[in-house]
Amino acid sequence: MKAAKEWSEVMAQVESHVEEIRAEPEKPIDREKTCPLLLRVFYNFGRHHALNEYNRGNVPTNELQIYTWMDATLKEITSLIKEVNPDTRRRGTYFDFSLVYPEVRGSGYRMRDIGTTVSGQKSMDENKTLSQIRFVIGDYFDIAITPPQRGPPGRRMRPY
Repeated sequence: MKAAKEWSEVMAQVESHVEEIRAEPEKPIDREKTCPLLLRVFYNFGRHHALNEYNRGNVPTNELQIYTWMDATLKEITSLIKEVNPDTRRRGTYFDFSLVYPEVRGSGYRMRDIGTTVSGQKSMDENKTLSQIRFVIGDYFDIAITPPQRGPPGRRMRPY
């Protein structure tokens, strides 16, 4: 009984405090005065590259080099890829973005999903910027490009 009374006295002294933390809006980058960075993009159709393709100074062969800024969005990068690769322009083509970065300890690389865009459609991730995904100069983008389905999903095409 005495312990319960002491506990209620302690709980009476505990206060609850809720604090709203607002993220500061990103400062706009003046692209006329700020030097762009090199973003190395490796793309593959249907799947991401295996992490072992990035080991020992090697990188996959299908590379795009994009000069851009930290306020570049996934939508902007998608449109740059579509400019140079006509196969990716079809409506409904998926772009699955992953960030490839060096391991903190060790000599390998790690991969983290960062978002998806769809050609001709709005997506939740299209306005993510390089700074929002915590891109660091020297990281790579690995993009799995998936063309749209030719027929309705789940139905087999008839052979005749």
